[in-house]
Amino acid sequence: MPINEALDKARNLELDLVEVSPNSRPPVCRILDYGKFKYEQAKKDKLARKRQHSYQLKEMRYRPKIDSHDYTFKCKHVREFLESGSKVRTYVMFRGRELAYTERGRHLLERVTEDMADIAVVEVPIKREGRNMSMILGPNAEILKHLRATRPQAKESAANQPEPKPEAEDEVDATETEPSATSSE
Repeated sequence: MPINEALDKARNLELDLVEVSPNSRPPVCRILDYGKFKYEQAKKDKLARKRQHSYQLKEMRYRPKIDSHDYTFKCKHVREFLESGSKVRTYVMFRGRELAYTERGRHLLERVTEDMADIAVVEVPIKREGRNMSMILGPNAEILKHLRATRPQAKESAANQPEPKPEAEDEVDATETEPSATSSE
């Protein structure tokens, strides 16, 4: 349709002639309310931004001579980070003569990978950067979906259950106390 006819038709309907795709041959135009069109477009853009998945990169530092309790404590935090949807950069920091034993750091990071295998995927494999050896773990998508699906159910069931009543404590009679021994010299 020629431009003049399209403009006349739009004026008669009290709407706007909007060019939808200028790069196509021939260019495509539509007769519509431009204000409403911009509003709906802004709404779609806002929804698209809302659905974008953003993540944080958390870090956990280990040392080659880490104790077993410290290791489990740090792994517990790594697991929490992964369950919340964040990626985790785990690294082993070497100091002084520890650089001669970098294989200990590699074994430690491999152990972290094995312990987190049920919930994490290695996104960046183990690599050495100066005095540090690091890798990046990301949450496993299938496990993350399952965890997010079960969390609301767990919260609802906990909210629906009545609070437990405290048990009655044994009462102690104050008159049955032992008399204090007095000595007379």
